[in-house]
Amino acid sequence: MSLPQYARAALLSQGMIGYASDDKRGLVPTLKPQHRRRPLLARAAFLGLAAFALIVFALGGTAAFGSPELPDLLDASIAELQAGLEKGDFTSVDLVKAYLARIEEVNLRGPTLRAVLETNPVALSQAAALDWERTLYGPRSALHGIPIIVKDNIATLASEGMNTTAGSYALLGSIVPGDATVVEKLRKKGAIILGKANLSEFSHAKGELASGWSARGGQCTNPYYPMADPCGSSAGSGVVSAIGLAAAALGTETDGSIVCPSQHSNLVGVKPTVGLTSRWGVIPISEHQDTIGPMTRWVSDAASILSIMSGRDSRDNYTLAAPALVPDYSKALDPYALKGARIGVPRKAFMESNYTGTDESVHEVFEHAIEVIKQLGAEIIDPADLPSAYDIMQSKREHTIGSTDMKIDMNRYLANLVEVPTGVRTLKELIKWNDEHADLELPTNYTSQSSLIAAQATTGFNATYYEALFEDYKMGREDGIDYALKTYKLDALILPSTGRTTQPAAIAGYPIITVPLGFYPQNVTIQASGPVTVYPAPGVPFGLSFLGTEYSEYTLMGYAYAFERKTMTRLAAKPYAIPQTQLAEFVASRSARTRRALRVTLKQALAPLRFLFAVCPSL
Repeated sequence: MSLPQYARAALLSQGMIGYASDDKRGLVPTLKPQHRRRPLLARAAFLGLAAFALIVFALGGTAAFGSPELPDLLDASIAELQAGLEKGDFTSVDLVKAYLARIEEVNLRGPTLRAVLETNPVALSQAAALDWERTLYGPRSALHGIPIIVKDNIATLASEGMNTTAGSYALLGSIVPGDATVVEKLRKKGAIILGKANLSEFSHAKGELASGWSARGGQCTNPYYPMADPCGSSAGSGVVSAIGLAAAALGTETDGSIVCPSQHSNLVGVKPTVGLTSRWGVIPISEHQDTIGPMTRWVSDAASILSIMSGRDSRDNYTLAAPALVPDYSKALDPYALKGARIGVPRKAFMESNYTGTDESVHEVFEHAIEVIKQLGAEIIDPADLPSAYDIMQSKREHTIGSTDMKIDMNRYLANLVEVPTGVRTLKELIKWNDEHADLELPTNYTSQSSLIAAQATTGFNATYYEALFEDYKMGREDGIDYALKTYKLDALILPSTGRTTQPAAIAGYPIITVPLGFYPQNVTIQASGPVTVYPAPGVPFGLSFLGTEYSEYTLMGYAYAFERKTMTRLAAKPYAIPQTQLAEFVASRSARTRRALRVTLKQALAPLRFLFAVCPSL
């Protein structure tokens, strides 16, 4: 038998062969005497085990022994995905391919949800690199190799091939200075930024426009009812997480922009305290209210992401007031967290439909949720009203602050861009560009840019502005959330996530966590909410909000988790628009390719054994 050079080298390196003289063939390889019995068998076994290990590695761990049970991407948690990656049931490359295929199915085809503006052209190569890193060194964190989509107002490196535009053609091709801080933090822990989500253009601060519409992305719609309102402004982020177009998404909130689309998509949404997460690299509205948070299928996913994305950043001075040490929010996940907690219900104004517009069916489900929370061991204080409730409903100060902040903050953002092909460097130039390119930016039914115009008309920080800021903080804090918490000795407040629930937390800069609560009944009155969208609509989800004081996310996370585990509302109804692609398709495809490659690989790997038996048949 002819021994290939690589096999000969392997046996020589083990000291197993030498050369002997043969009258016909000259010097020929032969086994040394000491390796012709049991030691030889031991070494042969070693080589056989090495070949077997090679097979297992190439096939992807447990996949070599049959078909593993793969998670359903519709409801899979990050922990489930990470467990499958660790066991070798699938790879991050498989995961990225599956999510990209799911996006392809429903984004611009089929139900045309228009949730994703663009995908990362280097996501597959990043996934492959992270797969190798996992094999060599293990995972960096719970997010290693996990694909996440971020809202299109959150900056990602332009060199990677994606835009950061807030849904506007005016910023298409603009070069950002670098990743937003929150993106930078996620990448360092091994997350893959899979793409950018559609949104209400400029985070609903362009004008009186439908939720989820942007010039670049068109009208994003809800996966739970055809053409239903996804809410905004983080509309696409909500849809992405709702139906498994990525493992999770990031959204931003000034007032309601995480909480509202999260509840409309049957999700957990965390609106953090202003300053807990850095806003550097995020297209702004108001530095006093803007914040970035996770939008996920499960509370545990939100806890994992928030733990990584939070923390101080010298480029955002609001974060310098945050606690120096970021908690591991995963440690708050206790199914008994509500036992002994004092939870208040601020009914005044916030539970009055003439102020909130909330359908009575939501109130009915909310009353049942109160009973569930009691069953979990909490004491309910009802009512626990905010003295400022009616003032909050009637005040226009939030608009004064938001408009003034937007002009200053937007001008700063635009001026700091490395490059802007359209030449837009100020808010004034943005408004003018939109007017000059009305075919792109101001199409029929979407012609308003009233919010941009109102912001441009402001004159900077003046007495009116500072008075509005003082009064807003007072309404939201001392006469609002903090008043109720202190007066009634409460740990948190609860309300339906619909209506005006987000407003006191928005003006205070305080956190909210929303979790799935229920679904509109089949007989709900369908109403128009935009040129082509409707709300409410049968089967569209709504949520339960937990509100607290500044930096109370750890406590709220525990309460939200306990309620989620008890009710599991997310699993009670399915969206109408569900992508069919699953991981199995890509795992099977990879296994087939691997088996073909192994025919060659095994032939080479087993050549030393074949040679041993050829030169020593008695074995």
